[in-house]
Formats: sequence, C-alpha cells, structure tokens
Amino acid sequence: MNETVEIVYSDDDIVIAVKPAGINSTDIPGGMPELVRKSLVCSDIRTVHRLDQMVSGLMLFSRSGETARILSSQISSHDFHKEYLAVLLGCPEHDNGTMEDYLHRNREERKTYVVPEGTADSQFAQLRYQVIGKTSEMSLVRIKLLTGRTHQIRCQFSSRGTPVAGDRKYSLDSDCDFPIALWSYQMSFRHPVSGKRIFAQKNPPQREPWNEFSLPEIKNEITVL
Repeated sequence: MNETVEIVYSDDDIVIAVKPAGINSTDIPGGMPELVRKSLVCSDIRTVHRLDQMVSGLMLFSRSGETARILSSQISSHDFHKEYLAVLLGCPEHDNGTMEDYLHRNREERKTYVVPEGTADSQFAQLRYQVIGKTSEMSLVRIKLLTGRTHQIRCQFSSRGTPVAGDRKYSLDSDCDFPIALWSYQMSFRHPVSGKRIFAQKNPPQREPWNEFSLPEIKNEITVL
C-alpha cells in the first residue's frame, strides 16, 4: 500500500487530497488521515467528511479541531457542496433529473435499500444528475448530492437498473476488472479562516472505464474567490 497520497491543496488550516479506492476515510491505521500526515509530514489532520471505502476522488481535511468544527458546521448548514462523476451500466431514462427516495441501511449486510416512505429507520435521499456522455453500453453522469446518505448514489442508480460500473455490491455484473467508477469530482466551501469561497475540481485518471468518455474540461484544480 502507498505510504502517501496526492495533495491537491494545502495551507495552514486545510488540506485537499485525492483518496484512492480501497482506503478508509476515517482515522484508523492505513486510513486517509494517516496517509495525509505522512504525505505532509505533519501531526494534526482530521476528517471533515467521508467517502465510501471503494470510492475515489477529492476529500477535504482540517488541520485543527477549530477548523474541523467550522467546516462541519458548513456541512450541516448545506454550505458545503459536492459533485461526483460516475460511469453507469446503461443509461437513465432521462438525460437529467432528480432522484428522490427513502433509504434504509441494513447494518448486518452493510448495504442500503430503497424502501417505501414511512418505513422504520428510513431516511429521505435526494440527488440531481445530468448525463454528459454515452456509449453503446454505458453512460457518464455528473451528480450533485442534496443529501448525504451511506451508499446513496450507488443505491439510487442501481434501484433504477443503471448501477455504477465496477460496483460489485449493487450490481449483478461481475465482469468489470476495475474499481467502482464513482469519483468525487468537485467541492465548494468557505475557507474556515479567510471566509473566501474555494472551488476544487479534479477529473478521474484516464483509465478504464473513464477513458471511454470526454471528461469535463478543468482549467484550475483550485479556484479561490
């Protein structure tokens, strides 16, 4: 396992890094905080939000308890925005739209299911998506999460017959030999000290299945307003 990870942005208060597939988001041995500490040779790195273990892409970290508190408050007040790119098996019925479901998390199976409204222990889930590329068998979608439920994207698209490519938990297709094609592509938040708006963007690597599509053009990985 790599001892370090790619750092996209770092200052005295925050770090934006690229999470590889298979690495845990939380502060456990071998998790992202430990790898970021090794990459920057520093001691205080704290997780602000999570990505599923098998999902890759941008993650934000704080460098103190106070900045972690401020950023967590932005998440709670919906001032922290995230977008994803995903390659789906098949194509949604409409090229853009909103998905709204009630989800139930089965902790024993470690899997999330779409359930009827009113089901005990269910949570409302909402996302918006746009199809930005198609092949004969797959589609590339851009996704904006409006709620942050465990496995939300994977569950909601799979329930409509268009699972994320490479997702062995929510798809019957086991022929893919690449990691799940779900990538944390963009985030926007206010810097916890300066208050300036920060936009971070990064495309997934040009490998299967991403190389089947033209990915969004990115001029600057970090923009500070």
